[in-house]
Amino acid sequence: MNPETNRIEYKQELIDDLEKEVIAFLNYQEGGIIYIGIDKKGKAVGVSDIDGDMLKIKDQLKNNIMPSCMGLFDVSAETIDSKNVIKITLASGTEKPYYIKKLGMSEKGTFIRIGTAAEPMPIKMIESLFAKRTRSSIGKIKSPNQNLTFEQLKIYYESSEKMLNQQFTSNLELLTEEGQYNYVAYLLADTNGISVKVAKYDGLDRVELIENNEYGYCSLIKATKQVLDKIGVEKTLAKITPKERKETKLWNPVALREAVINAIVHNDYTLEVPTKFEFFDDRIEITSFGSLPQGMTEKEFFEGYSVPRNKELMRVFRDLDLVEHLGSGVPRILRSYGKECFKFTEIFLRMIFPVTAQVTAQVKELIEILSKEMDRQEIQDMLGLSHRENFRLKYLKPALEQGFIEMTIPDKPNSRLQKYRLTILGKQLKDKL
Repeated sequence: MNPETNRIEYKQELIDDLEKEVIAFLNYQEGGIIYIGIDKKGKAVGVSDIDGDMLKIKDQLKNNIMPSCMGLFDVSAETIDSKNVIKITLASGTEKPYYIKKLGMSEKGTFIRIGTAAEPMPIKMIESLFAKRTRSSIGKIKSPNQNLTFEQLKIYYESSEKMLNQQFTSNLELLTEEGQYNYVAYLLADTNGISVKVAKYDGLDRVELIENNEYGYCSLIKATKQVLDKIGVEKTLAKITPKERKETKLWNPVALREAVINAIVHNDYTLEVPTKFEFFDDRIEITSFGSLPQGMTEKEFFEGYSVPRNKELMRVFRDLDLVEHLGSGVPRILRSYGKECFKFTEIFLRMIFPVTAQVTAQVKELIEILSKEMDRQEIQDMLGLSHRENFRLKYLKPALEQGFIEMTIPDKPNSRLQKYRLTILGKQLKDKL
């Protein structure tokens, strides 16, 4: 293992004052990771009772830290050098300063990460952070409707083999400090006034709207699943061939799913503006309200540092296995799409995934030379290719399957009269090359 850093802390065993180290990372702008079962030299020594220690850790963090840090940490088991260790991943909190409940918001109970150590936070810093504390988070906003029911939420928990007990509104932080339902509860309730919009346009702009769907006025979990189902239908391009129906993926399904859930979970709902999804002939645009969290840079965003805007929603989405780990969404998206797909403004964050993101160089080369109807030999000659099978497999077949070119006589694929031409999608790509 690498040595300890400003973001990594090793503990040989579970300590009684673990809260001190956790609080230091919660108050740190980049969050951090604590490993239990690794000594200070970075050698894995293991944990004897890993399940018991993980339960203790969750209980300590849930009950001994203020404000609540639920939704801001992951506790997981890992195997390092054949030893079982515990990994605690911590996001930077949005309600700083965090402190040990029994010691209060004081220098004795409040800590900050400095170098590789958790140091007491100076009183001036405590006062400064408290003055800046987010007071408009959805956990603090009173629900506009106090007559809420949660049957849909209970069903989703049961389907994930988890049960909501009678104290679930308190455990999931669905109440304000005054004991009333907050805006998180409103979003997760069976009925609310929030609707996620999915629009589809004919062409490259917003002039010709051909489909407009709204998924909402129900639990945000249900709306999210409805959006995922809808996008699951739209993410493939059907191509009817003489022998079979072929489907080509227009976007990377893993990246697209992460983008959908990230946009919904991290949307700023304080002004009741929902996430929007728009399909165009050449791209999908996902727009969420609220740009980067306060204090986060674009560099930190792309490196996967996590500052959950809605920690209560994050906790529920993780409970239901819609989100895996803190900060994992953006790196997964970047595996398939570049940073240029993200557009930041002062108010919005937009993700733009082009249909052509995975088009090969060979397909692009074919599209560039295809200006009119041409037969196979003409195309092959213009590309300077003598090997027919290489041309068919690397150029012709993928271009047909991805819908960029089409045969002029689809019902006679072996006809000597058969020619190929660009589709509308192919022409749009050609214009961009």
